[in-house]
Amino acid sequence: MTDTTVPDQGILIAGRRRDASDGAWSTLVEPATNEPFARVARATRADADAAVASAAAAFASGDWPTMRPRRRRDVLRRIAELIRRDAERLALYESRNVGKPIAAARGEIAAAATTFDFYAGAVDKFHGQTIPSDAEGTLLTFREPIGVCAAIVPWNFPLLILSWKVAPALAMGNTVVAKPASITPLTALALGDVALEAGLPPGVLNVVPGAGSVVGNALVEHPDVRKVSFTGSTEVGAEVMRRAAGDIKRVSLELGGKSANIVFADADLDDAVGSSVFAVYDNAGQDCCSRSRILVQRDVFDEFVARFVDRTERLIVGDPMDEGTEIGPLVTADHLRRVQGYLELGEQEGARRVCGGERLGSRGNYLTPAVYLDVRPDMQLMQDEIFGPVVGILPFADEAEAVALANTSRYGLSGSIWTRDIGRALRVARAFETGMLSINSSSSVHIEAPFGGVKRSGIGREQGMVALDHYSEYKTVFVGRD
Repeated sequence: MTDTTVPDQGILIAGRRRDASDGAWSTLVEPATNEPFARVARATRADADAAVASAAAAFASGDWPTMRPRRRRDVLRRIAELIRRDAERLALYESRNVGKPIAAARGEIAAAATTFDFYAGAVDKFHGQTIPSDAEGTLLTFREPIGVCAAIVPWNFPLLILSWKVAPALAMGNTVVAKPASITPLTALALGDVALEAGLPPGVLNVVPGAGSVVGNALVEHPDVRKVSFTGSTEVGAEVMRRAAGDIKRVSLELGGKSANIVFADADLDDAVGSSVFAVYDNAGQDCCSRSRILVQRDVFDEFVARFVDRTERLIVGDPMDEGTEIGPLVTADHLRRVQGYLELGEQEGARRVCGGERLGSRGNYLTPAVYLDVRPDMQLMQDEIFGPVVGILPFADEAEAVALANTSRYGLSGSIWTRDIGRALRVARAFETGMLSINSSSSVHIEAPFGGVKRSGIGREQGMVALDHYSEYKTVFVGRD
């Protein structure tokens, strides 16, 4: 039986757990009960500076950047092995800390391990080139690590998103300071311990949980941080860009979304309905890729809605530690109130709630999944990233209207198209202003392929081999002939 107690957690700097410099602690609250269950040291600006100094010294030593590729590969593979070894404990941390169903948490831990495996395999497959030149001599490029990278991650998928940043950064020979969300830091700290056990030199990965306004700002502004990778809200992402501009830091941002799910009349409705329900409500809707705008062709609108509402009402909302739970609680009581505010606003705007939106119990942050009809594209319900179990369903007449409606969003992260007509699917895909699309599927995450958005959904890409571009620099060398 796995021990579910969580000992006090210190921050990780230079390979050693320690208290915060001012001795302050944060208390973590379990979303399922709103009861405290763990304490974590709350890092200060001084701690952030110490973590950067540790990472800079580790980079300057050359132990990791110049380590033979096969040895670096083996360390990353060992991290993956240790994540799998500790999978149940890590899943329990994620489930209790975020409120996600335990089955989903296990899947995310497995995906984090796969991410380290993928980039372990990439270590010796990303390199420079020799280039034909008109000059007399040899022209070549090297791919070199950037230096100290700051990885700032959100609370909704703590370990998985952190792995998307840390694994490619380490694969290229960089050092990292990770700042997990202050309310969900447990698996990030556990990853730091695992990495040390796997053979990562001390200081190469440091973990400093704390307030974004303190630790996050310190990392973004620190002159020795060469690269910032941020996942979070669009508003904070814009602030990250502003603060990073002074040092001309490299920045990649994976930000908000309000993804559209387009269902044409010829779609397989059995597949479309079943997939679309979880495309909205997975992780209680706390997902930047959530397809929270559903656009349905008028010919099948009523049938789709009836099926969608029926499946939504049968979702199992409950204790995240229950193996049968499909939807857990929202992450905090404050976030629950924010989502409830959008429900009230939607009805004030004229939207009609046909199911869900009810608070369950009084202890945890449970909200039944809500469906709204009679929505308009300009409603805040259809424009703002609510980050909760809420969807609006809107009819359309034809392909042109579907594309126009899909593109009314200021975001452009993900989306889906449901049709048996492959020509139509490809036309719509090309016209759809978004970074990622699924045809007859709701899958956004593929470790082999780039992940990221357009418009206000961010800049840069994670995952796939292209992620290594964001953690390396080209150096061009010309060798002349005497």
